[in-house]
Amino acid sequence: MNSDIVIRTNWTGDPAELESLLKHEWLVTNGLGSYASGTISGVPTRRYHSLLTAALSEPHGRYVMLNQLSEMVRLPDGSTQKIGGIELAGGALDVYGMSTLREFRLDSGMPVWRYDLGDHVIEKWVLMPYMSNTVHVGYRLVSGNGPVRLKIRVAVHFRRHDTSLAEGLPLHLYDLKVSAGHLEVHGTSIPPLCLYIDGENPAFTIEARRFSNILYRIEEQRGYEAQGNLWSPGYFRVDLVPNRNVTLVASSENWESIMALSPAEALQAELERRRRLLATASPALDKGSARQLVLAADQFVIAPLDRVAETARIRATGGDVRTIIAGYHWFTDWGRDTMISLEGLTLLTGRHVEAGHILRTFAYHLREGLIPNMFPEGESEGQYNTADATLWYFHAIERYVRITGDRGLLRDLLHKLLDIIEHHLHGTRFGIHCDAEDGLLIQGDPRYALTWMDAKLPDWIVTPRRGKAVEINALWYNALRLMEKWAKEENLNAPLNEIVHVADLARDSFNRRFWNPETGCLYDVVDGENGQNDPACRPNQLFALSLDNPVLAQDYWESVFHNAKSRLLTPVGLRTLSPDHPDYKANYHGDLRTRDAAYHQGTVWPWLIGPYVDAWLRIYPAQRQEIREFLDQLLERHLYEACIGSVSEIADAEGAFTPRGCIAQAWSVAEILRVWAKTAETGDKKSE
Repeated sequence: MNSDIVIRTNWTGDPAELESLLKHEWLVTNGLGSYASGTISGVPTRRYHSLLTAALSEPHGRYVMLNQLSEMVRLPDGSTQKIGGIELAGGALDVYGMSTLREFRLDSGMPVWRYDLGDHVIEKWVLMPYMSNTVHVGYRLVSGNGPVRLKIRVAVHFRRHDTSLAEGLPLHLYDLKVSAGHLEVHGTSIPPLCLYIDGENPAFTIEARRFSNILYRIEEQRGYEAQGNLWSPGYFRVDLVPNRNVTLVASSENWESIMALSPAEALQAELERRRRLLATASPALDKGSARQLVLAADQFVIAPLDRVAETARIRATGGDVRTIIAGYHWFTDWGRDTMISLEGLTLLTGRHVEAGHILRTFAYHLREGLIPNMFPEGESEGQYNTADATLWYFHAIERYVRITGDRGLLRDLLHKLLDIIEHHLHGTRFGIHCDAEDGLLIQGDPRYALTWMDAKLPDWIVTPRRGKAVEINALWYNALRLMEKWAKEENLNAPLNEIVHVADLARDSFNRRFWNPETGCLYDVVDGENGQNDPACRPNQLFALSLDNPVLAQDYWESVFHNAKSRLLTPVGLRTLSPDHPDYKANYHGDLRTRDAAYHQGTVWPWLIGPYVDAWLRIYPAQRQEIREFLDQLLERHLYEACIGSVSEIADAEGAFTPRGCIAQAWSVAEILRVWAKTAETGDKKSE
């Protein structure tokens, strides 16, 4: 195995050390959107923490199937030691495994714990076989004489992963079936949880038990229902002996699928799959932290097999369905995030076929010139309330063609792309249309937030940005120029004169309307609420000079860039609002309303490093080494915070820049990966 990240521990009881172990999290996925996740300490702190959250067919969505394991080791001298921990309401925090935990590491991206129990050293790991709703929790006796008796108690509460802890099947209604060493826990309407243990002298003891008032501290901090109960049907017993791994297998698949590979075969297959991921990625990503980012990227590229009808229709045409999960734990696939992430997650990692599947998957869902904003959990129909996702689609296709050379996909999609342009020229849903007077794209619907700054509560849209938003028009101009280029290259029968006219008009209008000489920035929105222009300094203006076809005149580039650098840049990403604005929020914390008030009002987003570096390189191409040093420091910090080996969704705008939001975010990983490759001294120049 290849140890990419190692965190060594020596528990002393120090509160700061405990806090760190509770905040550090791990994540394992399976290519379906399913996951296993928890804290290094073993104490679950989120309702999403589990050993198996399975992506089930619609209308179920993702279900928590195996919540927690309680492990106890009995050594040959008769002494016992528990592994892991738990927190109960009322302040009872038990971290009984910390006294023996000496190391947590990622081996080829797989989480591994190392416990030192005097004369015996035990390692534990978690993996999910690819494309299977199955988890393997493995154990090995690294040193010391066996046998060592291992007792593993299973605890469950089937529920949708994003629901309240109080929801789901009442604990007294579970049904248990045991046959020939195979255990099935049945709820209602969803597949049973199947379990068995592979090892020396295995056995299962039926001993039902209820665990009450478990506290999930992060849910409490975020203002959600934070106490739950679990039910245990009993426990497994098995012997740990030298040279013989023990594996607990848990799955929502059928037994034939579960038993198709032995745990040893599944482990080797997964390690080989990860080796191939690293081998096929761009040479620019073959060293240092970039290797870990390649493995992190794999967690977001999924086959949404829960959308059964869509999968059947697309496969019937000879294609396949792929998409990108926006973030773990709670996001599904979002059109905007997918198109921004496509290059970093798939094209630079050598997953060109899957990139093509993703682009065709979203083409399948085109409606009235729009791709979906997002797919709700457990549903097959998307929601289309977005003004920019479809424009990012043009960007993603251009990068796909440039890197893969596959013009066949472009030709297949050209008429749909032209249809998108025509819908935007003449008007589509949510007030999205081109203003014939100035060629700029206007959008707005009082019910929705249509840009990426989309925080919304039932009675409040935090940043409505209705009107002509700066990045929407940068993307609009880029899409028009790409459409012009493709139509000429492929001799497409298209209204080229109109496209060229609108593009020229939009460029001239943009530079006249968006430049704010008083601030040296671009207005964030023109013709906004009550006809006003919004002078807020936000990172959105960077897209006017970072995209392939920059709409902003070169004379303004340096001023825009230096304003972003001096007012928005932090060591972990860009602030969403300048600190001198009255609506600026330095921290993202508290209940949902408080957090949404800060979400795009100062909170840092790591993904914005992508356009920032693009702009930096466009203006100062000789500063590649300085940029690379900045990225090195950013990655060195991120990969050891929050979700070990990945990059969070957001961070506080000041102080310690504490990671917040999703523990692993697709476009955060993708954009850092992309600009890392772009600034490499050697590598795949197609990425530039």
